[in-house]
Amino acid sequence: MQTTANIYLIKDLSRLSGHSIYTLKFYLKLGLIQETGRSPQTRFRYFDDSTTAQLSKIRAWRKQRKSLAEIQQLLSSMDETTHATLPTSPTLSQVSGHPSSDEPSVRAVGE
Repeated sequence: MQTTANIYLIKDLSRLSGHSIYTLKFYLKLGLIQETGRSPQTRFRYFDDSTTAQLSKIRAWRKQRKSLAEIQQLLSSMDETTHATLPTSPTLSQVSGHPSSDEPSVRAVGE
């Protein structure tokens, strides 16, 4: 059985997470979150459910009054342990411009 991954545009991610688009772009610039890929035609950024989980962690740490530098260190230490145990898989940015049948589709929030 194949599961479908949810892919979001930055505006949808903003609505889901409660963060402004400006904040999301700032977190991207700092490396706190990463886009899953970009559309070759429109250059729109794509994000997945792992980004929403990451934003939830960031929000919880910010409520604990952790600085962005501390959060960056926490996330990088988490990434090191995760990457050491999990195999890597291709991202949407590595996929050609034409969607295939096994590539997740982009859908707006509420669909």
